[in-house]
Amino acid sequence: MANQVPLGADAEKKDDSSASTPRNETLENPANAAGSDADRQFFDKYGTYDRYEITEEECYDELGFSFPSWKKWTILSVVFIVQVSMNFNTSLYSNAVKGISEEFDVSAQAGRLGAAIFLITYAFGCELWAPWSEELGRWPILQLSLFFVNIWQIPVGIAPNFGTVLAFRALGGLSTAGGSVTLGMVADMWEADTQQYAVAYIVFSSVGGSVLGPIVGGFVEYNLPWRWNIWIQLIFGCAVQVMHFFLVPETRSTIMMDRIAKRRRKEGEKAGKPVNIWGPNELTPFRERFSAREILVTWVRPFRMFLTEPIVLVLSLLSGFSDALIFMFLQSYALVYEQWNFNAVTIGLAFIPIGIGYVIAWLSFIPAIKRNIRIRHASPDNETAQYESRLWWLLYTAPCLPIGLIGFAWTSTGPPIHWIGSMIFSAIIGIANYSIYMATIDYMICAYGPYSASATGGNGWSRDFLAGILTLPATPFYQNIPSSSSRYHLAYPSTILFGISFLLVAAVYVIYWKGPELRKRSRFAQQLQGARAEVGGRRVSALPGLYGSRHNSITSGAMAPGSRRGSVIRGASYRA
Repeated sequence: MANQVPLGADAEKKDDSSASTPRNETLENPANAAGSDADRQFFDKYGTYDRYEITEEECYDELGFSFPSWKKWTILSVVFIVQVSMNFNTSLYSNAVKGISEEFDVSAQAGRLGAAIFLITYAFGCELWAPWSEELGRWPILQLSLFFVNIWQIPVGIAPNFGTVLAFRALGGLSTAGGSVTLGMVADMWEADTQQYAVAYIVFSSVGGSVLGPIVGGFVEYNLPWRWNIWIQLIFGCAVQVMHFFLVPETRSTIMMDRIAKRRRKEGEKAGKPVNIWGPNELTPFRERFSAREILVTWVRPFRMFLTEPIVLVLSLLSGFSDALIFMFLQSYALVYEQWNFNAVTIGLAFIPIGIGYVIAWLSFIPAIKRNIRIRHASPDNETAQYESRLWWLLYTAPCLPIGLIGFAWTSTGPPIHWIGSMIFSAIIGIANYSIYMATIDYMICAYGPYSASATGGNGWSRDFLAGILTLPATPFYQNIPSSSSRYHLAYPSTILFGISFLLVAAVYVIYWKGPELRKRSRFAQQLQGARAEVGGRRVSALPGLYGSRHNSITSGAMAPGSRRGSVIRGASYRA
């Protein structure tokens, strides 16, 4: 094998500028490029001094994109439950506030700090975990996240004082990877043209988990001590982690390509025909990939994208402020429904109409997605058809937010108005919340593909951070504007939120019309778009150079030393 040279190696040598010996001499004998015994051994084995990095084109049928439909939807269904459990943790705690207040002799307002601190640290947790799922893989990151979240539940459940509750709720939030990683898995398995049904499914799990918490929590609060709110979170979390461990494989393309390359080399060894193919992460030493600088770059990536990418910033603020408004309105439920003598159980059940609104919105997106697919296929070269058309249905559903808020405001003043009126309008608000989240996330995943975990991390950060910040002032806001002695004191706060929501709805139309300009200002989105065009519209696995992204299996960019993009020897025979 020592004298065997892979077909095409000479041709590739003409493009190699990294050889240390004169060009002609190297072409005559590539072994002259070897500078050490290890290099010579490598040349003797593979017939070339360079390592060839595998491309997506060479293993596309082995990546997540080519999983059979049943496997994709099985994975996504488990991820659906994972996402529900994450958002379940954010909301179930609220039903423990009364018990915590009584046991630790703190005010109810202080007790709500445990909910606020979890949401705030959850916002940063999403940002800190998301980029590592792009570097190390989705599976280990979600497993670590679920493990730590479950571990931190135990000290809260046995807490001897309120300080312990706050400390470990903060750690629990910080340990939660959030929807950015689960949405990144959608980008791993679906191309931009076919992702929308999967995105709609995962978005429903995110908003649905937040509603499930108070529904379950009402029964727990009414029948069990407050600590059971924590134990139920732990039981759910452990069950979800076991399901994820056994049923969900790795989906991140670069990690799968490493494994594919290793398997092909191993098979080549057994067949007596060494295969010179290496995964993208194998070509960079571990010390370089995880140096202090690279760790910092990776962690900063989501925050940098949030601040420097116009698409990420605008859509995240839109989604975040929308969720914050709705979160404030939800804090009024106990005050509103006490007027009709609802207890803890029936107040929890009052959240069901919001869930119904989510279901209605989810179902309404199915024909909207079909319409969008037809438009994109009819105009494959039209950028507006490929991107902004994904926001089309939002133009009609976003107005549900102000309509729902003003309707809820003036049906929430108590008898003689029937309570069903306020619930109908809360369902309309649910339609708006789901629609805004779904449309903005779909747009961002399409624009940022393999880095959607970092991009959507900004969306998750703004939603959770703003919701956490507004947890504490929400109840006083409803109690004191204008005054609790006023007959309509619960209507005025929701009316204020109605006014603010008009600005958000206006922003939806601005984004729809100005989307092309925002994308043109995004250097990263433009490079990803160009990379997809080079490979016939397929989603690339990475993009080198920006935001600490070091590997890319399709687009042109900086190579690791001693490597070339694309193996010319795949399937080729050797010659003497």
